[in-house]
Amino acid sequence: MKLHLASAAGRNLFSGYGTGYVSVNNVRYACSVVVTPEAVSEWKVGGFDALTAADFGPVVNLGPEVVIFGTGSAQRFPRSEIARLLVEQGIGFEVMDSSAACRTYNILAAEGRKVAAAILID
Repeated sequence: MKLHLASAAGRNLFSGYGTGYVSVNNVRYACSVVVTPEAVSEWKVGGFDALTAADFGPVVNLGPEVVIFGTGSAQRFPRSEIARLLVEQGIGFEVMDSSAACRTYNILAAEGRKVAAAILID
């Protein structure tokens, strides 16, 4: 699926999503990623069932106001320890399938919000 959004010059935005990949600014990633308006980085995680709070440490260190967690092709809720870590840091945490997460991230980034998207590729 291609995503279309008015230009937000200088920001990283999702430009597409499909089975086994996401695209950010028309660059395709076939691995899990963490995306902020300023940076894109590979997110080295072992998959949904192996996720721990420690996997979200690098995301917390980015200092976002809200984390959008894309869980792959279907919405799945992670262990409570993950949400607890973020909430204790005063960070909003939203869980959705990766397609919805990409769209939601784009809206928040275009508004100038301090948002991070943690997108799991399954």
